[in-house]
Amino acid sequence: MIALVTSTLRSSLCTAGAALPLVLGIILTPGCVGPIDAPRAVTAGLGTAVLSADGQELGTVDFPTSCSAEAQGELELGLALLHHMNYIKAEGVFRGAAEIDPECALAYWGVAMTYVHPLWPDNISAENLVRGQKLMAKAAVAAHSSPREEGYLNAVAGYYEGQERSERERLAAFLEGWILVHANHPADTEAALFHALALLATADVSDKTHQKQSAAGAIIEGVMERIARHPGAHHYTIHAYDFPPLAERALDIARRYDDLAPENTHALHMTSHIFTRLGLWSESIEFNVRAAAASSQRTAKGDVSIHYLHALDYLVYALLQSADDVAADRVMEQIRALEPPFQSHSATAYGFAGVPARLALERHNWEQAAAVEVRWPAEVDWDQHPYSEAISYFARALGAAHTGKPQEARVAIAEFSRLEEAAKALNIAYDWGTQVAIQRIAAEAWLAYESGDTERGLELALEAAEMEGATEKSPVTPGEVLPARELYGDMLLASGKHKEAIEAYETALARSPNRFNSLYGAGRAAELVGDGEAAKAFYGQLVETCAAATGDRVELEHARDYVAADSTPT
Repeated sequence: MIALVTSTLRSSLCTAGAALPLVLGIILTPGCVGPIDAPRAVTAGLGTAVLSADGQELGTVDFPTSCSAEAQGELELGLALLHHMNYIKAEGVFRGAAEIDPECALAYWGVAMTYVHPLWPDNISAENLVRGQKLMAKAAVAAHSSPREEGYLNAVAGYYEGQERSERERLAAFLEGWILVHANHPADTEAALFHALALLATADVSDKTHQKQSAAGAIIEGVMERIARHPGAHHYTIHAYDFPPLAERALDIARRYDDLAPENTHALHMTSHIFTRLGLWSESIEFNVRAAAASSQRTAKGDVSIHYLHALDYLVYALLQSADDVAADRVMEQIRALEPPFQSHSATAYGFAGVPARLALERHNWEQAAAVEVRWPAEVDWDQHPYSEAISYFARALGAAHTGKPQEARVAIAEFSRLEEAAKALNIAYDWGTQVAIQRIAAEAWLAYESGDTERGLELALEAAEMEGATEKSPVTPGEVLPARELYGDMLLASGKHKEAIEAYETALARSPNRFNSLYGAGRAAELVGDGEAAKAFYGQLVETCAAATGDRVELEHARDYVAADSTPT
């Protein structure tokens, strides 16, 4: 670990009740009552309310430091942006703090923290690894520090140690460091939140007991009791409970996050993670429209922002589930109109690959799916994102299989070999290799089925569904590009196994509530098996979910007719 030297403790006293000045666009409110390393009273009024330089609310943080008063406001702003995962903006703010106070250890720490993306499906670049190590070396000898702040430095220095370690190993060291800081400073709300963040980053997504997520949630709830408007507490609550059996716990927070930071694009978008998990499409649509509008669309460097594309991907998903096809197509037009350069990130590649595939697959437009363009746009570095490239081949394979083009389906499926291996080799914490394998097996299933081998098709479709059931989706996606369990239900329905199809659709709906195709499939299977009550329930839910539908989906028309006929007095 990078050695850290002990610095002279600088006491920072705040006069309780005193009005503090506006500093660098940040409103400061009283909070601390003694030396920064001494235990401090925890009250409902604790912390500093933060506004950005252009007046946007960002929430309340609690971050007393040893740095100069002039740098303090920048540190608090940088921290708030860090908790919102606005990493590029946070980097610039922390650099500004270092310029104001070159001896401020936490300014260098802050810049280094912006290169660490614990919950994003990426890993630190070689360039940023070197930059981070140099920054931590500067922080180690900065005069303005304290024993508590040295704990912060050590926690991040552990992540940056060495050259060849995997992202999982770095995040494990990150967790170890924050556990120690939190244990040594239990009243430190920021240390508690970084401990929770590190727990989430190292959680095993195959653990269906969600032990680490629940542990993180308990820590976060404790912070929320102290600081009700903390950005990190809101943000990490959503990540902690972004799982089907836990999502209800975060619904209230999701509905309040916009009040805390009403103009912050990522804060607005994060609400939709929970709305998506619960199938609340109208709320997901509303907040992703707002998130896209709040995004500057391009970063300060001129690249199309990942926050903009990420919001549009979630938006299209919600629009398709509520059958608002006209609006979904308009969003695709907006995406096609974007000009490079594009921010180099997994969310960029995923958005560009995911949206056109969804538009075809969700509406079972197999001709369109078979023609989905691969590696579009060319300016994206697709070699860095093989799992996103696989989405396009998944669409092409399913489309070709369903339209009587088995050779084209085989050509698309053949691409999965290299993409699966490339995804497995990625130095990131999330297992994208398994996700690519699930798509490959599902595509092989439909090729077998459409080629006349029903038994083999059902066997492979079930295998893909079982594999998917043992995993969790990545936060980069609102949902699988056609869930394997839903596809299994479709094959059961097509092969006349209606009771089994209902079970498959119900399992799919437990994981992804209010999905259009699962609701319709379950309703149709119930109708064909003669269970009118169940059919009416599934169809009725579909009709209610799609109250604002546009376009001409025949499935929705059938559901409406069935519900209306069933409701007609005899």
